Amino acid sequence: MIHEANQGGACAGPKPVYLSPMAKPLAPAKITTALGALPGWTFKGDALAKSFKFGSFREAMSFMVRVSFEAEAMDHHPDWTNVYNRVAIRLNTHDAGGKVTAKDVELARKIQAISWVG
Repeated sequence: MIHEANQGGACAGPKPVYLSPMAKPLAPAKITTALGALPGWTFKGDALAKSFKFGSFREAMSFMVRVSFEAEAMDHHPDWTNVYNRVAIRLNTHDAGGKVTAKDVELARKIQAISWVG
């Protein structure tokens, strides 16, 4: 990881930049193994996916904000939707042709650790 100057954002300090070779899609067996440690996550349509149901809209939004910090730090952003107290997340890597990579598994693990609803 290297750092580059923050380009006019509200946060001070360097922004981490992750350098990696082109993302490599994971084999189906590796995805299945990873799902064993990710309760409620599925592999559907070339993406890791999970829906979360919170107690309120405010809880759903606070979850999304918290996840956004992890996603931004990784420079890896989920496809997600929010309707009231529900958040649906799909993870795949555009640089790997829309396939699941180790980066998706890593972000799913971080999301799972953040969630207090399962």
